[in-house]
Amino acid sequence: MDQRACEALENAIPTMKPLDDETLMNRYREGDLGAFDQLYERHRAPLFRYIRRQVSEETLAEELYQEVWLRVIRARNQWVAGKGFRPWLYRIAHNRVVDHWRARRPPTEAVEEEKVVALHGNWPETWLTIRDCVERLFALLGGLSEPQRSAFLLKEEGGLSLKQIAEITGVGHETVKSRLRYALGRLRQGLEDCDESAHY
Repeated sequence: MDQRACEALENAIPTMKPLDDETLMNRYREGDLGAFDQLYERHRAPLFRYIRRQVSEETLAEELYQEVWLRVIRARNQWVAGKGFRPWLYRIAHNRVVDHWRARRPPTEAVEEEKVVALHGNWPETWLTIRDCVERLFALLGGLSEPQRSAFLLKEEGGLSLKQIAEITGVGHETVKSRLRYALGRLRQGLEDCDESAHY
């Protein structure tokens, strides 16, 4: 088969575009379990990161993460088409994290620094610098207030707009902007020497 025939064959085969979240959620509500699998796979990693960066233990993050998906399953008939699946998913996650902290004593402002044994001689100096910056980032995130940390992670991990974050957290647009501005200022100040030193 010559090249022209191959191109004609390729053009004749329709390309399958991935279904959007709302279509998948509608299909899941109608009983299509495969649609749920696609939603889960699409949002699995960023959702877990969003939760993990707000709690101190990975086991606890896993527990909360599974509870969020269970709530999605139980509330599937309450989801309203047209308002977006992602904001709905992150509203559930946000509420679960807030419930977790309300049930416990408020987290302390200071974050206890972990003792890390450096593998001197085995890791290049640049890798050690990058590791130090990553550890500092997690410490800085832990040092933010819960509203500031949540707003930052909803934007960075959830990819949500300021309007969506305001709706999820129940505050005004300007309050969200203020929280993000403060969070970014704290993070930039704490990581100001990482920008140049962490490059290969």
